[in-house]
Amino acid sequence: MIAFLRGRILDKQPNLLIIDVQGVGYHVHVPLSTYYDVGDVGTDIALRIHTHVREDALQLYGFLTDLEQTLFERLIATSGIGPKLAVSVLSGIEPRDLVAAIQRADVARLTAIPGIGRKTAERIVLELKDRLAQMAIPAGAAGAASPASGDRLRDDVLSALQNLGYHRPLAEKAVDASLKTNAATFEQVLKAALRELMR
Repeated sequence: MIAFLRGRILDKQPNLLIIDVQGVGYHVHVPLSTYYDVGDVGTDIALRIHTHVREDALQLYGFLTDLEQTLFERLIATSGIGPKLAVSVLSGIEPRDLVAAIQRADVARLTAIPGIGRKTAERIVLELKDRLAQMAIPAGAAGAASPASGDRLRDDVLSALQNLGYHRPLAEKAVDASLKTNAATFEQVLKAALRELMR
């Protein structure tokens, strides 16, 4: 099983990286929190890896922090949640906020995440609340958001929303509305756009 990769970013898209490790390209699924913090194509990178084996595929999921990986692995251990949905959860809420929402049994916050209905949110709380009760959240675990240029920022957020399952016309309206607010970083614009889409 692959547990760690160190290499160079060959290609980068929301929720997907291709990592060149000494001439071998690894296709790695990542949450948006990792995607936005890894740097640009050509940057050296080290990722914690979860190898997911199915009958018809072997998929790699990568994370910059131990917290992201731990949450991912606990989410996929929850009945009814597969790796794709777990990545969507981690893309729709910061890791520290996810832990806090589960610990508070904040079902409303969890159902604001695309793809998470009330029953799934209640199951997450039921199955994970006790398991996360003692989890220490290091300061800055979610990573600091950095400012980005307007066009690139719009494209990145739009791509992220489409990867989360939103149709492009709706996603464009939400992104454009969020850019008119004081949101200046990827995280801020994404959150504002998700709030627009929840209306």
